[in-house]
Amino acid sequence: MSEESEAASSGKNMGAGMAIGLAIGVVIGSTTDNLGLWLAIGVALGAAIGSGLNNRE
Repeated sequence: MSEESEAASSGKNMGAGMAIGLAIGVVIGSTTDNLGLWLAIGVALGAAIGSGLNNRE
């Protein structure tokens, strides 16, 4: 795989992870009425998910 396509793939994985984490954070935050806290936790979870997806490949 070329360097350009590898970099694009890692960016897509990180973006997908961030989207998943933010969605989880918004759902839990709106349920618990503490959106600010859970948005931050969602971003952290999203970064971890994206990093995990990158390492898996």
